[in-house]
Amino acid sequence: MAGHPKRRAQGAPVGRRALLGMLGAGAAGIAAAPYLQRGWEGFLSAASENDATGLTGLLPNPGGFRYFSVVGSVPHKDETNYELRVDGLVERQRTYTLADLRALPQTRVVRDVLCTDGWRVNKTPFEGVLLADILDAAGVRSPGAAVHFICFDGAYTESLTLEQARRSDVLVALNMQDKPITHAHGGPVRLYVAPMYFYKSAKWLSGISVTERVIPGYWEERGYDVDGWLDEADQRGEAA
Repeated sequence: MAGHPKRRAQGAPVGRRALLGMLGAGAAGIAAAPYLQRGWEGFLSAASENDATGLTGLLPNPGGFRYFSVVGSVPHKDETNYELRVDGLVERQRTYTLADLRALPQTRVVRDVLCTDGWRVNKTPFEGVLLADILDAAGVRSPGAAVHFICFDGAYTESLTLEQARRSDVLVALNMQDKPITHAHGGPVRLYVAPMYFYKSAKWLSGISVTERVIPGYWEERGYDVDGWLDEADQRGEAA
């Protein structure tokens, strides 16, 4: 009686050399991923600088920030020409250079960044000077009740109430992800309002002015909430 034929394996067997090749390719892909991500982010950054339509914000950028400017081009600032002016209803007007800001006590805040467009970057560290410290140094005068922020792109503005501005998680930020903030991310100095949606964290910060009332910012004038609290934010004044 003839024996039963041996069952053939499904598909061709993978040779050792081919298997090692696939594993090597996978490892190379993992190793190259950060560089590819940075390269893609760099492309998006450059493209967005000349895209006032915001269409570049629709391009995929998995795991990273989106890029958007409300004007076609933003001047670059650095140690040689950056200034942050503090004025309005204050006792002592002041202009800070980048070196001045770096010399002040620094606070680190690590929080998720959320945008109204739906993207999110988890556990993002920001570091800089507490906005409360800058306001205290200036001395807020009555009837000051809010803070208005001006940006050197010539268009972007934002506002907070004085109570919001004095929170322990609101920074005049110099570093993001443990590196100096790049131009594309709003550097060399930007506002960071951790408990609110990211549009409240104004890029390219150049002016802080104490006002009698909240002045709606660029995005609020276009329908965004004046108080852009995140759903999970602690609105009582402590870090969320």
